[in-house]
Amino acid sequence: MYQIVRIRRISVFVCRFTERFRDMFDFSILISNPLINVAVVSWVCGTNLKDQHSSFFKHGEFKKERLSGAGGMPSSHSAVTCSVLLTSYLIYGFSSPIFAMAFVLALIVMYDATGVRWAAGLHAKAINYIVEYLGDENTKDKDQLKEMIPKLNESLGHRMIEVVCGALLGFAISLIGYFCF
Repeated sequence: MYQIVRIRRISVFVCRFTERFRDMFDFSILISNPLINVAVVSWVCGTNLKDQHSSFFKHGEFKKERLSGAGGMPSSHSAVTCSVLLTSYLIYGFSSPIFAMAFVLALIVMYDATGVRWAAGLHAKAINYIVEYLGDENTKDKDQLKEMIPKLNESLGHRMIEVVCGALLGFAISLIGYFCF
């Protein structure tokens, strides 16, 4: 009998907690916000296209790391920022602060992808080559060297064509979302 009462109390607590949480945060805001919707759709399309391009054209196999990894064709970051940019323009206009923030964010993200992250990928490639070269000369220290300096990810940034394709993907998704939905 005691356990039945205890289970009932727990279930009443859980029901009250979920009702309060639901009242505190209305999840329909996420669904009804067109900027969030277009950003999520752009991100999903960009990562799926990146995975398909990488899997079938470059490596010939599916690699799940590409779904969350940086670099590759098209740039998911550029797709997201450009879709939000164009959607904010279409909804709020050129003179709105939302459009201004989206514009600045898109410029920063695309500059970072082609500049800073691309250079970091080149540095990672050079460090991996140096570690491999040093490991070949000193075979007894090879394991210690690889333990101290793990293989770095070389695919961090984007070439300009990858950023442009990501931006075009974002613009296309934004237009489809705005005029069809």
